[in-house]
Amino acid sequence: MIAAAVNLFRGAHVGFVLAREGALALVDASELPPHLRLGLRIVRLLERPGLGTGAARLSAGLTRLGPSYVKFGQFLATRPDIVGMSAARDLEMLQDRVPPFPQAVAVKVVEAAFGKPISALFVAFGEPVAAASIAQVHKAVVHDADGTQRTLAVKIMRPGVRERFQRDVEVMRLLARIVHVLSPQAERLRPRDVVEILARSVTMEMDFRLEAAAASELAQNTAEDDDFRVPR
Repeated sequence: MIAAAVNLFRGAHVGFVLAREGALALVDASELPPHLRLGLRIVRLLERPGLGTGAARLSAGLTRLGPSYVKFGQFLATRPDIVGMSAARDLEMLQDRVPPFPQAVAVKVVEAAFGKPISALFVAFGEPVAAASIAQVHKAVVHDADGTQRTLAVKIMRPGVRERFQRDVEVMRLLARIVHVLSPQAERLRPRDVVEILARSVTMEMDFRLEAAAASELAQNTAEDDDFRVPR
């Protein structure tokens, strides 16, 4: 009972943030039953003034909500049939242009994982060069056994992202059920199925061993093809 109440509160927070950022401007009111059209007009009174287009508002709202919702936005970017072409193009920016977490935090994560100071692990360890919802990538340099230097891409998971995603996906499940109850015609978009697909894919994505195995397999499959280069 307490968990359900907490999830309901978190769901209300999600709705408030999306309304505040103007993301609900994307909702086509003409397809809603009368009671929901009225509710949408009331909720949109929360919008901040001077916002951009509806599509840009959606990516801004999802970014404010955190990594789990950014991942949801990345998924929606591949589904223009659900959100429309304009929103899908805007959501593509969430693929690799998410604000990174601080360099100092990244250093602490690496040092905790290896039990050594960063200076003992790398000749150089740079600022993040790309960041997304689950992890970010840093450029680093190491000494190989023969004394030569080699450049690496170091991928670091966002601290606490596993736990937060598990909490957020429960809220998404609740919101999907609410959408189904309030607007059965929205079931054609399969919101509950979308959430479950997202949950499975992100759980796999957070296991970097699977990514490494996939890269190794790709390297083996293209080993004799000069047109491909797969990093080690």
